[in-house]
Amino acid sequence: MGQGTPGGLNRQGLPGDRKGDGSNKKEKKFEPAAPPARVGRKQRKQKGPEAAARLPTVTPLSKCKLRLLKLERIKDYLLMEEEFVANQERLKPQEEKAEEDRSKVDDLRGSPMSVGNLEELIGENHAIVSSSVGPEYYVGILSFFDKDQLEPGCAILMHNKVLSVVGLLQDEVDPMVSVMKVEKAPLESYADIGGLDAQIQEIKEAVELPLTHPELYEDIGIKPPKGVILYGEPGTGKTLLAKAVANSTSATFLRVVGSELIQKYLGDGPKLVRELFRVADDLSPSIVFIDEIDAVGTKRYDAHSGGEREIQRTMLELLNQLDGFDSRGDVKVILATNRIESLDPALLRPGRIDRKIEFPLPDIKTRRRIFQIHTSRMTLADDVNLKEFVMTKDEFSGADIKAICTEAGLLALRERRMKVTHADFQKAKEKVMFKKKEGVPEGLYM
Repeated sequence: MGQGTPGGLNRQGLPGDRKGDGSNKKEKKFEPAAPPARVGRKQRKQKGPEAAARLPTVTPLSKCKLRLLKLERIKDYLLMEEEFVANQERLKPQEEKAEEDRSKVDDLRGSPMSVGNLEELIGENHAIVSSSVGPEYYVGILSFFDKDQLEPGCAILMHNKVLSVVGLLQDEVDPMVSVMKVEKAPLESYADIGGLDAQIQEIKEAVELPLTHPELYEDIGIKPPKGVILYGEPGTGKTLLAKAVANSTSATFLRVVGSELIQKYLGDGPKLVRELFRVADDLSPSIVFIDEIDAVGTKRYDAHSGGEREIQRTMLELLNQLDGFDSRGDVKVILATNRIESLDPALLRPGRIDRKIEFPLPDIKTRRRIFQIHTSRMTLADDVNLKEFVMTKDEFSGADIKAICTEAGLLALRERRMKVTHADFQKAKEKVMFKKKEGVPEGLYM
């Protein structure tokens, strides 16, 4: 019984179940089918690694485009960098080769060396050296250098980096002093100097005669003058007379302008003066002509700058060389200036400058002689009367007379004439005198 009950219940309930299903179908309403998801032939779904690696299709937006441009710029930069690195690696061997070639050329040329002075020897392998632009240094002397040639004060060659002593300058003559030597004698002679007979006689007695006939001074029992100074107004023939001396004598003639003795660095001016007189002594008999001596020989005063003190040191060295402890021998000195009143009294005292030769403005006789000298080679017309210009009351110097003659010739040349007329001389005189009065303050030379 117990087993039949469950089976009977099931069988009885089955028809009732069919009834329930039928009622549900009647209650359900009609619903149309959903439209298809796609139109066309159905594609098969891809499988495998290719499907996994495939990127989905993305529609680009403006933000994506900007990012693309940025990435393209980065790519271009990386390509340029890669090209640059490749070029550097390719050119590096060439640069190394060029550097090696430059080093070989430098070895062939030799490294530049500094020029200095030996101050003191310290032991056998060291020394104290100095240069004109720096302090003193304690340096070594290279082993291959002959140390027996060194002496304090000599000019040496130093290594440009470690400043070691590597050589000795055998020729110690300053190049500026070499330029001062007059190799070719001037063309001017005593015959080209109009008048100035007394001045010519004095300079012959003080400069030429002691060099050519020193025995005359020994016989009479006096010492010959050491030097002379030529002073006077501009254009009176001071430099011209010095040129005539250089032309007539066979002695070595050294000419220098006073401003050349003023150097930039400390101690170079006195050193140049010492070198000048040392060369003059080596080439004796010699004559040293210093023009415009007032550039360095002014009166001493309280200096407020380094340049003024250096000028005074140069003058003191000049005083020492003119009349110092060492004898000058056959070296004569000629000084020239326009302003003798501004010179230091120690420079003008007897013993240094034994003769003072004044050059005044030319008188009537001297003017006539100067006009004859300058017009001797000119073609003059018949109406030229030089006496009018000789007897004029205007104060002419020798340079003014030469300027008048030259200007008259230029005026005749301007008008295509081969003869100079009296009117040319008159115009030239007016022009020269106007320029002279315009350029020089009145009362400068009283």
